[in-house]
Amino acid sequence: MSDVPRTPDRAGAEPGTASSAAVPPTRIERPSGEVEHPAGSARIPGSRREGYTKLPTGPVGVEPVVVTGPVAEDIGRESDWEPATGTSAVDDTRLAPWALMAAVVALAASFFVGWGIPIAIVAVIASIMSLRRPVESRAIARWALVLGLCATVYSLGWLVWAGMQFERLG
Repeated sequence: MSDVPRTPDRAGAEPGTASSAAVPPTRIERPSGEVEHPAGSARIPGSRREGYTKLPTGPVGVEPVVVTGPVAEDIGRESDWEPATGTSAVDDTRLAPWALMAAVVALAASFFVGWGIPIAIVAVIASIMSLRRPVESRAIARWALVLGLCATVYSLGWLVWAGMQFERLG
C-alpha cells in the first residue's frame, strides 16, 4: 500500500513512472501576519499551567456577621403577623364543583363539536386533584371525572371523524 493516488496523471501514465514526476509538489504557505502565533506550545485541555495564579473567587470582605431574627425574649409572646382570633385557617375553597361544571360544559360541547377537548382535559385534571384532597366531596369529584372522560372520548371521536373527512377531500 502506498499514499500515491491511483488515478492516472495528465499524460495517462501510471503513478510512479517518469511522467508523473513532472507534477510539482504541493506547497504549504506560511500564515499571514494577521494570524497570531500562541506563545509556547498548545496546551491540552484540563492540564495545569505552571501553577494556579488566579484565585477561584474574588476577595471576600471580612465583616462581622449580623444575626437577624426575633429576639430571644420575644419568642414566647404573640407576634403581629398571626391572624386575628376570630378567623379560622380552614381551607374552604372547593375544586370539585368547578370540575363538575367544566365536565358538564365539555360534555355538552362534545355532542356538537370536537373542540371541547381542552375543557374536558381541564375537568379531568381538576377532578383528579379534588379526589386527592381530603376536604372535597368525593361523589362530586367522581362524577366530574366520569363526565370529563366521556367528554374527552366524544371530542376525540369528533376530531377523528373530521380527520377522516379531510382525507376524502384531499
